[in-house]
Amino acid sequence: MKRLLLFACAVTLAATAFATPSGTKLIVNGTAIDPGTGKIIPNAAIKIEGDHITSIIQNSKDIPKKGDSVIDAKGKFILPGYIDTHVHFFQSGDIYTRPDGLDLNTIRPYKQETEWIRSHLDDAFARYLRCGITSVIDIGGPLWNFEMRKRANATAKAPRVAAAGPLISSISRPQLDLGDPPIVKIDTPEQGREMVRKLAAQNPDYIKIWYIVPVAQPAASPTPQASASGGDTPKSSPAAPPSPGQSDVERAAIFRPIVHAVVEESHRLKLRVAVHATELEAARASAEEGADLLVHSVTDKPVDDAFVKLLKEKGTILTPTLVVFERYGRTFAHKLELTPEEKAWGNQEVIASLDVTKIPEDKRPERLKKAMENPQAVLDSIQKTYDIALQNLKTLEDAGITIATGTDAGNIGTIHGPAIFREFQLMKQAGLTPMQILQCTTANAAKTFGGDTGAKIGSLQPGYYADLVILKSNPVDDIKNASDIDSVMKNGVMYRADSILK
Repeated sequence: MKRLLLFACAVTLAATAFATPSGTKLIVNGTAIDPGTGKIIPNAAIKIEGDHITSIIQNSKDIPKKGDSVIDAKGKFILPGYIDTHVHFFQSGDIYTRPDGLDLNTIRPYKQETEWIRSHLDDAFARYLRCGITSVIDIGGPLWNFEMRKRANATAKAPRVAAAGPLISSISRPQLDLGDPPIVKIDTPEQGREMVRKLAAQNPDYIKIWYIVPVAQPAASPTPQASASGGDTPKSSPAAPPSPGQSDVERAAIFRPIVHAVVEESHRLKLRVAVHATELEAARASAEEGADLLVHSVTDKPVDDAFVKLLKEKGTILTPTLVVFERYGRTFAHKLELTPEEKAWGNQEVIASLDVTKIPEDKRPERLKKAMENPQAVLDSIQKTYDIALQNLKTLEDAGITIATGTDAGNIGTIHGPAIFREFQLMKQAGLTPMQILQCTTANAAKTFGGDTGAKIGSLQPGYYADLVILKSNPVDDIKNASDIDSVMKNGVMYRADSILK
């Protein structure tokens, strides 16, 4: 009789959506992996009531109970939903999305690009869920970012979204200003405090600082290099322009009074601060001032012992965003190599735009022409960045610094959703183990959320949200298996992975 009851009640992983959040469900017979604790529970039984986990044990003889929906995960692997701690929904990932880095307004006006982005938000949300990503942080964009956050958090097929508003910056990006700029140049500490107070009205999850102080140069570099979140080497001048011969410390000091004011005002208002600082001295200054999150790897030089000690003492979290460091340059040089996951689950219109050979020669900006003419120089520059960034990641991971996975998706060539699997490849290349990568993508990443949400995501424990990814093969054996997704559960609702984008 018990076997007949099991047969009648069981709902296999072949279903599209298994239940509403109000139901009680049991996931049985799979191997539960909780990277944050390191626990691996074979033959696990995970009980879910509504939108949260109520228990997780080895299968007992007494299940299922009458009225329960039973999901048989035999031969499969159950993990907390992945978390991408660095995305930008105001950018599509296509070739037109950063006219400050590559101006193609004559082909697709930036206003048209932004309209397309806003009309395709639900599509972008679903692509994260398809990749097992159940939470993301949009770490900076226009004020409409907060409308986006509200929409995402009211949408079933969407990740949980935390959001920052416009970037408080040392440089301007007028090409992106259509009346609601994603980047705002701040010239004085008081302006910085005023901006924090303005943003505080939106209840932001972070205040974001763009800490970029360009090196004074007599002429532009012949082969502009892509930089994370910015697209290109900054051409605008900060409030106090750098002078030739200044040291990195001296250049970092130019914007530091504003960083100090922004961090101080943010913390006074109980707001956390994230800082884009890819140079060691800017990153060091950010941590010294109290930044809660560094949103990129340091790429200009190896981190030193003092920096590692500083991050540990301050409890600073770092997001590497390795994938974005290659994507501008590889796209422009016509050397983009998307992963199978990106080709399958990325937006096809976005991907099609990245073939730069389709851009008429007479409309190619000089930067694009140079990259296409000399792709090896671009690839060499990217490799130099990785030589430093990958080693720095390994150094920080070995030292016990909290590393949180993030991609910087939305930038040119960095695809919303599946870019995370390229990030995994690069983290592996840096020397991280599969379990370390998974920890960075779950328990560590949850720490960047904070608040009630951060306390309920990133782990398989009673009381946590039922945000899960179910894999067909073991990611602890090989991180490539992290994309072998059978099903995704968000907020207690299960979806067959291959149904999400239909």
